[in-house]
Amino acid sequence: MAKRVGKSSKRSGSNKRPKTSAGSSDAAERIATALERLAPPALAMPDFASADAFAWHPDGRRLTPVPRVNRVEMALLKGIDRVRDMLLDNTERFAKGLPANNALLWGARGMGKSSLVKAAHAAVAASHRKNGMLKLVEIHREDIESLPVLMELMRGAPHRFILFCDDLSFEATDTSYKSLKAVLEGGIEGRPDNVVFYATSNRRHLMAREMMENERSTAINPGEAVEEKVSLSDRFGLWLGFHRCSQDEYLAMVEGYVVHFRIPFKGEELEREALEWATTRGARSGRVAWQYVQDLAGRLGVKLSGQ
Repeated sequence: MAKRVGKSSKRSGSNKRPKTSAGSSDAAERIATALERLAPPALAMPDFASADAFAWHPDGRRLTPVPRVNRVEMALLKGIDRVRDMLLDNTERFAKGLPANNALLWGARGMGKSSLVKAAHAAVAASHRKNGMLKLVEIHREDIESLPVLMELMRGAPHRFILFCDDLSFEATDTSYKSLKAVLEGGIEGRPDNVVFYATSNRRHLMAREMMENERSTAINPGEAVEEKVSLSDRFGLWLGFHRCSQDEYLAMVEGYVVHFRIPFKGEELEREALEWATTRGARSGRVAWQYVQDLAGRLGVKLSGQ
């Protein structure tokens, strides 16, 4: 007789529910807290009314006010009249909310490239002092990759910003120039309307000549390889070249400083000393003129204002 097999009323584990541990929710909370600590801090909008100039610190994702900018008065910048007027006009248009170009100031060392940027900001900001809208923000060369974060801070502000990078250049293994290209004119968002970028460099194309030659010699398509890097300078609509000054321009720089600071020294003796100083430095420039004037003022016991 066949044995009838009945259905089992219980199946092993079929109706069992997983037990929840009391500590599982605590573990989830600890994981969430750890992730929050790892996340970058929220961007804090700086008090732009506190100063006319700011310095960017990417580690803390913050802009710190600069109460006193180290700059030279516009009237003391000699031998650069043409580029001075061009940068002033561009800056004035930008301050008024009109279209303006990014500017690359390139050329000989010590001829006042960075001094002109700071002086142009001071001159234009003074003419718009009532609204205090024009701000100068300095970013260091090594922090270029943090530009998107900085742009985000400035994009939503009601002010207008001159973003300034001094001595900008790139070496063969450096790829951060791609970040700069995208921020200046490329990318989805591009450069904010309230930001213009001013940079100084000793190199017209922001890279060493041997770097360009190396690209030509090693690339499969030399033209395209060089074009990739040279195209960065094309993002600057305004190219302002600074060239070595003549002897007369150099002496005019020295005399301008001497008159401005009321140093009791002039005539043939001043000219002789200034030329001798330039000869020992192997160059004539605004920087060399200023170094001579500092030495002269120190010897005569004259204090230079602002020092």
